[in-house]
Amino acid sequence: MSSAHFGSRLRKGAVNTTVAALAVAALAASQAPDVTADDAGRRTTTADAPSTDPVADAGTGTGTGTGDSATGNSPYYTDLPPLNSPNPAPSQSSATTGPVVGTGSSEAGIPATVLDAYKKAEVSLAASKPGCNLPWELLAAIGKVESGQARGGNVTADGTTITPILGPVLNGNGFANISDTDNGLYDGDSTYDRAVGPMQFIPSTWAWAGRDGNNDGKKDPNNIYDAALAAGHYLCRFNWNMATDSGLRSAILSYNNSTDYYNTVMSWLEYYRRGTHEIPDGTGTLPSNSSSDDDNASSGSGSTTPSKPTTPSLPNPPTTPAPPVTPTDTVDHLENAGAATAKLTAMAGDAFTGKISARTETKAGKAVAKVRVRFTIVGDTDATFTGGESVATAQTDSKGVAVAPALKAGEKTGTFKVRATVVGRTVTAFDYTATVTERAADALTNTGAGALTVVAGGEFATQVAVKATYQSAVADKVAATATLVESAGDTTANDKGPYFKDASGNPVRTLTGLQTDANGLLQLPRLYADDTAGTFLLRITTAGGATLTVELTVTAPVIIPTPDPTPTETSSGSASASPSASASTSASASESTASTSGS
Repeated sequence: MSSAHFGSRLRKGAVNTTVAALAVAALAASQAPDVTADDAGRRTTTADAPSTDPVADAGTGTGTGTGDSATGNSPYYTDLPPLNSPNPAPSQSSATTGPVVGTGSSEAGIPATVLDAYKKAEVSLAASKPGCNLPWELLAAIGKVESGQARGGNVTADGTTITPILGPVLNGNGFANISDTDNGLYDGDSTYDRAVGPMQFIPSTWAWAGRDGNNDGKKDPNNIYDAALAAGHYLCRFNWNMATDSGLRSAILSYNNSTDYYNTVMSWLEYYRRGTHEIPDGTGTLPSNSSSDDDNASSGSGSTTPSKPTTPSLPNPPTTPAPPVTPTDTVDHLENAGAATAKLTAMAGDAFTGKISARTETKAGKAVAKVRVRFTIVGDTDATFTGGESVATAQTDSKGVAVAPALKAGEKTGTFKVRATVVGRTVTAFDYTATVTERAADALTNTGAGALTVVAGGEFATQVAVKATYQSAVADKVAATATLVESAGDTTANDKGPYFKDASGNPVRTLTGLQTDANGLLQLPRLYADDTAGTFLLRITTAGGATLTVELTVTAPVIIPTPDPTPTETSSGSASASPSASASTSASASESTASTSGS
């Protein structure tokens, strides 16, 4: 089925209306672009809106296909907001009567749980992907056209829809032809896929885009918290900036590849931006018009079988022609399109130098163009593609080659796989091996100032500081070790001389778990000296083998000699006799005594 034919079947055009001049002027001044009004006061999109964004097609690999849009380009609600500005008027429905179909100020009300899910998704995306600038009103606009805000907020307290919300069977009969990809796990259909849940994800997209938005350990497309967060990540997966017209358009078109869809979502986005309010769950208004022409099969209708007009019995009913063979149908196998990318290596935090590319071929080895190839990161790793996602899709060129976005290593080291598969066809996958090594440095430079000298028993006045580089570039977050070694040839930790202190103040002569900062700089803790004088060596090493030895000098303390004691004076104030004079006097006295005794 050609894309033009599929588009004409899937997308319902804008309602033909007569527009009053004043209404047109008002819309031009205050409403979304490319919008007019019908006779009942409902807004409807025009045919002059931007065409399908080629960037969106290239980014998602959807092209004219459907397998990699969020919804598989399933039908959607085409009802548009009223012209009057929203205000927090009571809903026209009630908890007893359930949601009602209608327009008016009550359209601005969003069921409490559904609104909470949108706002929490916005907060989460603001933290994980701040450059996306995703407004919760965009999620509300998409939720409105996909499921009427989960069928008017018909959800349990944890956000799970009370009854399943299923789109029509995507069997190619008026819709896309998507064979079963989940064995009926999400949509209950083991033959064909169907869009599922309040944000209408097809199972093949949910398999990689699903998120756990309510932290219950599950990724359930029927839960508005999970589905809203998944929709946000899906819209932000290529780092499109929702604050710009081009980014917003690319994201919306990647969700459902239709200009009318884009216009409808934009109308609700502008409406919600002007004001909305919370209403009780189960009391929201429901849309009534679908993009599925006269088939009455509604995206998010909740019916298990789309209703169709009664066809009169014919004697010889016409035979439904078999769908034409697509390029995807001819693919027999995948090949690596670049020998250099069969095995990739990158340092933690760095981008892999080569992009992964795969070639789709027929059984005879002929290249097949315009085929979507999905690349999935498999294994225990935090490596991602550009945009922070673990899955990316690209379309093959005229040579049958699809190129994955740039692959960036995370902080987890080790080996993982990147698996290439063909979207919409079961062929043997092709695996690429990728390895993440630890951050490393190949050179260290001493950036400290001043001599590293101290007197024994003192504290060094200067702290040791170094800068790490790898191939002359800053080496950030590199692991390092510092050891006070015995000598240049003996890296055993010294048991005397300078030392660091641990948290308890005890001497430590080996420091591990050090890491350079974002600028490759590392400053060591203060050093102290014991009572051993001499020259000592501090050896610093990093992952990757960079080494620097710093010389430390400890000098012996200076000993000042004690001076001779000063002679003391007698009590009378005269100096005491010298030792020699005293001795002489004593000798004379002895001789005099001896002489007297002799006589």
